[in-house]
Amino acid sequence: MFKKVLIANRGEIALRIIRACKELDVKTVAVYSEADVDSMHVHLADEAICIGPGPSTESYLKIPRIIAAAEIANVDAIHPGYGFLSEKEEFAQICRECKIKFIGPSPEVIAMMGDKNTARATALRFGVPITPGSAGIIENEEQAFEEARRIGYPVLIKATAGGGGRGMRPVLNEATLRSSFQQASQEALKCFGDGGVYMEKLVEKPHHIEIQIVADGKGNVVALGERDCSMQRRNQKIIEECPSPKISEELRERICKAAVDLCKGVGYENCGTIEFLVDNGGKEFYFMEMNTRIQVEHPITEEVYGCDLIKEQIQIAAGWELSQHVRNAKPRGHSIECRINAEDPLRNFAPSPGKINLWYASGGRGVRVDTHVYAGYEVPPYYDSMIAKLIVTGATRDIAIRRMRRALGEFMIEGIKTTIPLQSQIITTSDFKTGNYDITWVENFLRQEGMKA
Repeated sequence: MFKKVLIANRGEIALRIIRACKELDVKTVAVYSEADVDSMHVHLADEAICIGPGPSTESYLKIPRIIAAAEIANVDAIHPGYGFLSEKEEFAQICRECKIKFIGPSPEVIAMMGDKNTARATALRFGVPITPGSAGIIENEEQAFEEARRIGYPVLIKATAGGGGRGMRPVLNEATLRSSFQQASQEALKCFGDGGVYMEKLVEKPHHIEIQIVADGKGNVVALGERDCSMQRRNQKIIEECPSPKISEELRERICKAAVDLCKGVGYENCGTIEFLVDNGGKEFYFMEMNTRIQVEHPITEEVYGCDLIKEQIQIAAGWELSQHVRNAKPRGHSIECRINAEDPLRNFAPSPGKINLWYASGGRGVRVDTHVYAGYEVPPYYDSMIAKLIVTGATRDIAIRRMRRALGEFMIEGIKTTIPLQSQIITTSDFKTGNYDITWVENFLRQEGMKA
């Protein structure tokens, strides 16, 4: 096992990794920007090293500064968390060259599966269904028009690098193709340093289903069921649940087998998530992309399958086999996660940084809160707006929904605006209670409520 791990991230995921390390008797090193000096992960790590100013481009995305911190602290490994450098082949390669273990897949697999266009081609090679799309990156607007006519409208323009809905634009007809292509490419360049985009057929009103994979590099590859992430606005997830209310056992087996086959085919190691679109009838599925890292919403899988995915990541990277209880894990109950974001839904989800004057997190049976904030904490303006994850678990979906309603009602935050009022509304709708929603549902609901989508 490692003696010391550096966490190349911030916020709740950094704190989550620190807690897993403590339970494994592994020392931790936090890196932080000047804006994060008061973040809880800085206080709870064994060591903490400042790596630059607030903006992530001057701190958390600076590979030389993170590597320098790792060498100064003499760590064995680096855990990248999610976002930032977690899916950067270059970062994983530099870690390898510096003899520091990267807690994640190899640089070669990141290159193969982290690039969305290459991943589609790889999925097709291993027999995983994909939507019709361009054969590669679209070089210019003229090619975009040609591909759209060949594929047939509606189409989806997507960044080949990165994720989280950035660099993605749906196109319903030729009238908006040119502007959508430009916007997607420019946003991708700004967010990921790579303006490359490709095109695929837009599946209308699908469910966004993702499969949690854990692989130890010793031949053990396990699919820990699915998460339904269809409750999203502008491709940003708001509520997730496990298992999906719309996936049959037969379809679940087919999707999980496809995910396992793909991971075995590419020699995947560590945790990863394979994302699919499932048609509105719940019959067919299509490979969308793979995230070669831990996901924000991993806790709902942990609760349903009784495992600790961060510990598994660390142990696998240290050369251990996948834990027996994970290899034999069976689902139990139902889990729902609400991402608590510092945003104002009544002002078109404007970011709401600032000082938290009152913080009272929900509790009680079946309630888990993953967060790095506290009363008196100043939410900085530089990063993703998520400040907490509220996870509830119950023996049945109905119990979990009722528990989430209660937990959201108990959560008290003063000083900033949050998404809690919106999530409290959503979970009481008949559509959510029956699982009758798809990836377009939230934006339709916002328009009906007079909020901007």
